[in-house]
Amino acid sequence: MSSKINKIDIFELGEKGKEISSPWSSTILLVRLTSDDGKEGWGEAPTTFMTLPVKESMKEVSRIFQGANFFNVEKNLKDFYRNSFYLSRSMEATSALSAFEIASWDLIGKELGAPIYNLLGGEYNSKIRAYANGWYSDCITPDDFVRKAKDVMKMGFTAMKFDPFGPHYDKITKEGVSYARDIVGTMRSELGDEVDLLIECHGRFSTHWAIEAGRVMDEFDPLFIEEPIHPEQELGLLEFKRYVSTPVALGERLLNKTDFARYISQGMVDIIQPDLTNSLGIFEAKKIASIAETFGVPVAYHNAFGPIQTAASLNVDYTLPNFLIQESFESFWPDWKKNLLKTSYKLDKGYFTLSGKPGLGVEVNEKILETNVVDGMEPFEANEPPWVVSGTFKDHKH
Repeated sequence: MSSKINKIDIFELGEKGKEISSPWSSTILLVRLTSDDGKEGWGEAPTTFMTLPVKESMKEVSRIFQGANFFNVEKNLKDFYRNSFYLSRSMEATSALSAFEIASWDLIGKELGAPIYNLLGGEYNSKIRAYANGWYSDCITPDDFVRKAKDVMKMGFTAMKFDPFGPHYDKITKEGVSYARDIVGTMRSELGDEVDLLIECHGRFSTHWAIEAGRVMDEFDPLFIEEPIHPEQELGLLEFKRYVSTPVALGERLLNKTDFARYISQGMVDIIQPDLTNSLGIFEAKKIASIAETFGVPVAYHNAFGPIQTAASLNVDYTLPNFLIQESFESFWPDWKKNLLKTSYKLDKGYFTLSGKPGLGVEVNEKILETNVVDGMEPFEANEPPWVVSGTFKDHKH
């Protein structure tokens, strides 16, 4: 058995132009760790308007992992933590480190001939319910949303997330609140009660305005409302929860188990959404879920980038008693991203299943590594931030 990391390769992938379903993920960053005996482990880091900073951070992480024993997941992370002075507050650093952690687990699984979930407690959930995201590009009116939502239902999804708040940021007008209510209300009346509606806010509102927007959603019984308040105003979540009964979900901007423990123990969140690619990877995700379980809090991992991230998230989902639902953009990806894996997990009629193969259970398509290499930041559009689904940051009057 050879457990030494012999070679490290970093890839930035994409294609010309903006990705429609998820502009924040027009590029993705992968790392390939190769062991002494030629086995490969793959990891992924997020890029949301920080592609090059994360890419450079991955080079820094390489200095710790080169020649390291990939079985020593905890030690390798702590070695980087000791050297990375701002790790607890730097999403660039945690994102880079997460990719290496995920790749390490992929190698561990391949070395032992076991899927990662069998190394984390085994299978608890055999089918993973997914919710669709990225489906509502260019949706402005209630009819726009309903028309596309019905297509999503035909794919077999029984849950879907969407942002009905148009161009409103920080504050929202009474008319804006009313229009968002019309979108969600029309979705509920047209799609029926069997479909779960998940309301996305993208952390766009100050506390008062979040409450104004959130209160009108309660009557439509959403599964959750996500990031209703600017992330730095987290104390406002307690005020928000006094007036809004819809469960609060968040977590994609929390970077470690300590952050999550604080939010959970103080009652600021009802459903947690860690992102394995920026909160220190697979083992930390399992620890975070365990903390949540002790408080009766369910887990719905954030998953808005590429297929390595999905495979990593699913391997943890399989093991969780407190699993709720898994985010999915797969059906709305561009072709290059759909074809990045030759063998992988399956998404069928709104449910994920893993292959059961060792490690992450995936095989990377080397051709995409050649044809879709890019270098630089993701596209920038002055009139629409990169964190919204394309064509939705518009006023309905225009």
